[in-house]
Amino acid sequence: MHSDRQLFDLFNGDADGICALHQLRLHEPRQAQRITGVKRDNTLLRHLAGVRQAQITVLDISLDRNRDHLVPLLDTCTVFYADHHFPGEIPASANLTAHIDPSPEVCTSLIIDRLIGGRFRAWAVVGAFGDNLYGVAQRAAREIGLAEAEIAQLRELGELMNYNGYGRSVADLFYHPAALYEAVHSFADPLAFVRESSALPALREGYQGDMDRAAAMPPYLDNPAGRVYTFPDKPWARRVAGVFSNDKARERPAQAHALLVDNGDHTTMVSVRAPLTTKQGADTLCRAFPTGGGRTGAAGINALPNPMIEQFLKAFQEVFAP
Repeated sequence: MHSDRQLFDLFNGDADGICALHQLRLHEPRQAQRITGVKRDNTLLRHLAGVRQAQITVLDISLDRNRDHLVPLLDTCTVFYADHHFPGEIPASANLTAHIDPSPEVCTSLIIDRLIGGRFRAWAVVGAFGDNLYGVAQRAAREIGLAEAEIAQLRELGELMNYNGYGRSVADLFYHPAALYEAVHSFADPLAFVRESSALPALREGYQGDMDRAAAMPPYLDNPAGRVYTFPDKPWARRVAGVFSNDKARERPAQAHALLVDNGDHTTMVSVRAPLTTKQGADTLCRAFPTGGGRTGAAGINALPNPMIEQFLKAFQEVFAP
């Protein structure tokens, strides 16, 4: 019926976005134009301005942040939208199929896993590990009979894929997310990808070097609400932002964490992790500031004006006060 329509796949450039699309296309192969970018490039629908009569798949980017670009597309395009970020009001349109679940124990890879009946669950496990949903990922891995050594391999893969997505631009990354998707595209089994991929050694080496630099940075603030770290305007600092924040959150699961990375233009990139014991408040905090958004357990601000840093720190302590 729609064979003459253009096909587009839009997906976040982190582990969850890549693994969500990978599962979906293993289940339902389709040759589509792929649009992605760094993890923080979360208004991807802007690239489809003026597109008509297309079939569009959108994975792991906030509907709320893309609403102004989505609504005009729904006049003539059909859109399949799966995500776990705060959506705001979901447009009422027969052309929109939305599977959105912002629950703190859900990621987009797990949403796709539900929809396709768990056919490629090992890849959902990778995506969940990448999104710091360690308990969920481990349970799902054990349900499909994976051994502890195999689970550890999928955990590392998820962490490294997620690490690759962080940067100011794709120039900061080891691999363009579209190229990383291409690398995994022919592997139905992520353990086979771990054994055979030439991409992982480079990511592993880069990750270790960046994390060694990050480990040497002391906290800027350390109080009952949580810990706050500040990093310089360096590619390593941008690349490590997500995995460093996740690691610190796991070190002290009852506390919140924030990482502030200097953007070099009088703004600061912020990554926030709510306490793992509650996974609440991160999105509310970040949405109170320009360019902020995310999930209840993990959220961020792309470009916090530097004069607002003290206001942010005060709000951080208010939101996460014990």
